[in-house]
Amino acid sequence: MEIPVNKSHNKKQKHHHQSAAVTPNPPLSDYSFKPSAAVKGLRFGGQFVVKSFTIRRVWPLEFLQLLSLPPRYDDDDCNKRPPFNSTAAFLPTNFTILAHHAWNTLTLGLGTKKSKAILFVFATEALKAAAGRVWPAEIAFGDVNRRLIRGLSGCEMARFKFRKGCLTFYIYAVREKGCFGFSAADDLKTILQAVVSLNDFLDHTAMLALPNQRNISYSGGGSSFTTAPVGVVH
Repeated sequence: MEIPVNKSHNKKQKHHHQSAAVTPNPPLSDYSFKPSAAVKGLRFGGQFVVKSFTIRRVWPLEFLQLLSLPPRYDDDDCNKRPPFNSTAAFLPTNFTILAHHAWNTLTLGLGTKKSKAILFVFATEALKAAAGRVWPAEIAFGDVNRRLIRGLSGCEMARFKFRKGCLTFYIYAVREKGCFGFSAADDLKTILQAVVSLNDFLDHTAMLALPNQRNISYSGGGSSFTTAPVGVVH
């Protein structure tokens, strides 16, 4: 005996599942922290040659310009502290940017021109300082998972990934193992919102080399400011 099927109910249910699957940017509370050995690292697909390309640590002002965030200082007992003082960022070097384009040309368009930016938002400045003492100033993409991510053996991480045209952002929130909550949640939220609001990078060479490009210059709330041009790549 055949059981009648309610087709309209199935269609509604299917539509509900599809909508739920593409819900963008779930809140921070939905992301669970995992041990550094279990969190996902960088992904390269079949582009193994990219692993030899290098990235370098950058100053806060450089990634603020990349994220279109205004330069600011955190007031603490009338003392000015640098912004996002518990954040470390790595951006492609000049070699990497040129190598991406050369590789794309040599492979007749098969090699990727896309690159990666990596940000670590630490729960405390002390935790960042401890990592900074052992991290190199420049590192190959292929060593990031082993030395930067797995190397933080006593920490837990939450990973966020955003594709913005030719540039993919990997953002890791880092806290000590066994801790609850995240004391740098405000900085993390600001950075995530800034990345989400960015326009797609059509050419990461132009966007990174020229921080005053319209796509990454700050303008909002009727406020304006000017800063001396700072090269984002070296």
